[in-house]
Amino acid sequence: MSETNFWLFLAAAFLIAAIPGPGIFYVAARTLSEGRASGFASTAGTALGGMVHVVAGSLGISAIILASAELFTAVKFVGALYLVWLGIKTFRSAGRTISLESEAVGDKRAFRDGVLVEALNPKTAAFFLAFIPQFLDTAGPNPMLQFIVLGAISVTLNTVADIVVVLIASATRTQLIGRPRLMRRLTQGSGVIIAGLGLSLALARRPANG
Repeated sequence: MSETNFWLFLAAAFLIAAIPGPGIFYVAARTLSEGRASGFASTAGTALGGMVHVVAGSLGISAIILASAELFTAVKFVGALYLVWLGIKTFRSAGRTISLESEAVGDKRAFRDGVLVEALNPKTAAFFLAFIPQFLDTAGPNPMLQFIVLGAISVTLNTVADIVVVLIASATRTQLIGRPRLMRRLTQGSGVIIAGLGLSLALARRPANG
């Protein structure tokens, strides 16, 4: 890859990471409802889920899923149902007292949820397949490795943006922690946001060139 191509990619990836998207809203909602540790765990999970798409894209697996209407629909609805279920669960947990032990278990669950939510989102696969190949040097050595490296950089920038959002959401939550009624509403609102992301994913259409 030429140096010019790399810097163009870096600038584009930075701008995309800075634009609020479903991943940012998801980790913000988890942080507001469950706290900073859960937000960080969710961020780590979505990062790993993003790398799943990067590797799958480099191996051609994502292209197969996007090319098949049946596979795309199946993955999409599994991911959408999982998000809706998480949203309903978050909404129903509003006002529940959480012990330190349950928080540790919740962080592990938040990490797992983050991995599944991102890995089961075919829109992420479509993004990587549409974005990264524009900057590959197909005449150069090992395009697959180039894809993985650029994908990893993109995931890293997205993760940094998510971490910033977690810190902001955590500070907001800390200010409201002594107001149980507002905290309950905040948790309920977070559940609605997560479920709404699931409904949005359910309505997603397969890319025309997939």
